[in-house]
Amino acid sequence: MFAPVPSLLLPSFVLLASLIAQEAAAAEPPVISPFGRAAAVRRDALPGYVEMSHGEIIPGHVYLTRDARLKLHDEKVQRQREVPLRAVRQIQCAVKKEWMERQWRFKELTRAEKVYTGRSYPARQYVHTITLHDGRTLSGGLSAVVYVRPCSHAPSESGKYNTPPQPRRCILHKRDKGKIGEKLESLHYVKLIKLGEAALAEGRKKAAAQNSN
Repeated sequence: MFAPVPSLLLPSFVLLASLIAQEAAAAEPPVISPFGRAAAVRRDALPGYVEMSHGEIIPGHVYLTRDARLKLHDEKVQRQREVPLRAVRQIQCAVKKEWMERQWRFKELTRAEKVYTGRSYPARQYVHTITLHDGRTLSGGLSAVVYVRPCSHAPSESGKYNTPPQPRRCILHKRDKGKIGEKLESLHYVKLIKLGEAALAEGRKKAAAQNSN
């Protein structure tokens, strides 16, 4: 059993509880209404842009799942490396191999013999190259989920860019496949991620030019 707190100490306990609550609130960025002029940006988000394989440009603030790092299998040393996003200048993706995979099915349930169904789907393997701020590069297989909170193409009166409330979810694949009947052209992927204030300005310029066409 815990002894009751004397009434004279109650103000001190209330003050302590208030300070703890304030520290907890300061640990996370404030929640701002998405209907305001600008939405909140996570503290670990970095300015930059994402370029998709079909040409779409998404400028904004880029981030990973909280406390996550990029995990790349370095082909040069044959081991996995973990890279924080803040150390990255850009991530470039290249197609390592692509093909149309045939769909097969068992001829009979009780036999291992397979027959081609006449249908196929696109399949692709990728290699990613991470360029760090110091110029070093790491290449290999990379799987990650990257989020982009897109920026609008015109600054607000306060100098901040209007930002839609919903971030875009972009997936980096080591290997990907499409649906039955699709073609290779329909299998879109993240081609390039560039980070930094200069990259954000570059992405906004590209996106604006793209939208004007």
